[in-house]
Amino acid sequence: MAISYNKLWKLLVDKKMSKADLRKAAGIAPNTMTRLRRDEEVTLAVLNKICKTLEVDIGDIMEFLPDVEDKVGKK
Repeated sequence: MAISYNKLWKLLVDKKMSKADLRKAAGIAPNTMTRLRRDEEVTLAVLNKICKTLEVDIGDIMEFLPDVEDKVGKK
């Protein structure tokens, strides 16, 4: 399964908050923000910091998507 943080980026737009603002407010390292932008895995501790900062649940900032191989195999 692939990870998507598109919900997070849309939420930031709704809150009129930049990615840099989130990074500073949540105390996230720059390299971790890069991993988020690339839809790569980050620790639950990082996701928890983001959720606390934005006052949301984890399902509001990320979702799991089926891999392309999973879709092909199910046809």
